[in-house]
Amino acid sequence: MNHICDNLGEELNSPRCLEIKEHLESCGSCRNYFNSVETTISFYKKYNVKLSDDAHRRLLSFLGLKE
Repeated sequence: MNHICDNLGEELNSPRCLEIKEHLESCGSCRNYFNSVETTISFYKKYNVKLSDDAHRRLLSFLGLKE
């Protein structure tokens, strides 16, 4: 949630971030998506994964996070 709120320029306890958190708690699809993105980011950080630019773009596209 910190990352999402930071990207939105919001504080963690702002109405907007609280609404997003509430939605994630009640929507299984969004929660699963959010968890998959978090897991991917954790693996990148933990294993210092190096990808080619093409592979990186395809991963972002697959996750719906196009640059």
